[in-house]
Amino acid sequence: MDIPRRRPGSSGWRRKLLVGASVATAAGAAGIVLAGPVAAQDAELDPAALVQTNLNNIFVFIAAVLVIFMQAGFALVEAGLTRAKSVANIMMKNLMDFCAGAVAFFAVGYAFAFGPVGDGGIKDLIGLDGWFLGDGAGTYGDLSVSTFFVFQVAFAATAATIVSGAMAERTKFKAYFVYSFIISAFIYPVVVHWLWGGGWLVQLDTPYHDFAGSSIVHMTGGIAAFWGAKALGPRIGKYNPDGSSNAILGHNLPFAILGCFILLVGWYGFNPGSELAADSAVSGIAVTTTLAAAAGALATTAVVWLRTGKPDVAMAGNGLLAGLVAITAGTAAITGPWSILVGAVGGVIVVFAVDFIDKVLKVDDPVGAISVHGVCGIWGVLAVGLFASQDVEGFWKQGLLLGGGTDQLITQVIGILAITAWVSVTSFVMFLLIKLVVGLRVSEEEEIAGLDVEEHGSPGYGEGFGTFVPALSGNGATAEPVTVTEPEPVATV
Repeated sequence: MDIPRRRPGSSGWRRKLLVGASVATAAGAAGIVLAGPVAAQDAELDPAALVQTNLNNIFVFIAAVLVIFMQAGFALVEAGLTRAKSVANIMMKNLMDFCAGAVAFFAVGYAFAFGPVGDGGIKDLIGLDGWFLGDGAGTYGDLSVSTFFVFQVAFAATAATIVSGAMAERTKFKAYFVYSFIISAFIYPVVVHWLWGGGWLVQLDTPYHDFAGSSIVHMTGGIAAFWGAKALGPRIGKYNPDGSSNAILGHNLPFAILGCFILLVGWYGFNPGSELAADSAVSGIAVTTTLAAAAGALATTAVVWLRTGKPDVAMAGNGLLAGLVAITAGTAAITGPWSILVGAVGGVIVVFAVDFIDKVLKVDDPVGAISVHGVCGIWGVLAVGLFASQDVEGFWKQGLLLGGGTDQLITQVIGILAITAWVSVTSFVMFLLIKLVVGLRVSEEEEIAGLDVEEHGSPGYGEGFGTFVPALSGNGATAEPVTVTEPEPVATV
């Protein structure tokens, strides 16, 4: 059985999964071959293959850099859509998502994700070998373990940082630091193992298909974000005694939209890079990514404009991201025209999902992360079962609405339910334990004053910048900070 990670016919598809020699017996049934001296000798004897191998590794490394750069985009989106008094805290959280996550993923997360599969046993649920990228660490095709790790750690950091926005402006930094480590070390890697690591989801009669992570990355982050925001409770002033919701305005829309552009650029590493080879399929994946992103932004803008009479800037940015999340699962399986529909539906869904989560579920998500990544991630996975272009053995079956049967759609639903259950249970337990052991939420006084000075010792903006400027009494670095609170920019919805 081949892991459905690439498009057939690509140079990447012609190279089987490489794993350590210790898993030869278990891997044989799954179409896995050994990475060893023979493969190296073959590459040395074939100059063209050696060039292609180097090209593949460089391509995936550059894609990894683009995905890592998405951390800057997430940081700017979150900072822009929240208040100035906690901007440094938000930047610190996004920085630590990557730093803590990289160490955790290197130590144990990569092994849980890409350790060898078994034969219907526990190893089909979780990898148990390859700690610290040692013996048993898996890779794909002709990619080195180092290249593949850098690419995958970028995805792990993305899944972790999604939660930051939903928990913004009221979370203890030490609690968030613990969360970043746990999700990158354990919760996210187990989900990865089920599909990209060769586990049970890809072993179904009709393999589950999520090419670049609508569910594996985005839905996982969105579900964890829901339980994090639920455990925290809403920000002070978010809800009135009668249950009605107040819009707490962000402080910097240029930050938010710049962040969206950075995320769009990074997505060209996220989706095309997931081909894991420099081949002819890459450009087609880039086309569907582009079209879905544009359609998502246009659809969100149109819906909000019709509902309110004005095109909302922040929601347009979230529409762009909604379209990107929606196409990520099927970016290789869905053709250009249908990708426009998938992105547009994502752009519509996100508008109503934001309202539902805010006003019906009463979960305070300052940036709409649950809707963009969680809800639209679910839609993206279902879209594969509806719009996949054709049967491709070992990868996907044609979508229901294009003349195929229900097999792929049923498998997609199974995957959604399994991932939702796993992430919900583990996230709920994790946040409960963090709440009991180190505390999850800052005090009311800290929240009102802002988290920058209280949590990190200095304001995010210097004097004369922003809408919330703490003044320093006296001179020098040892001066005690004195916070100056301005009226909260709260508008009733």
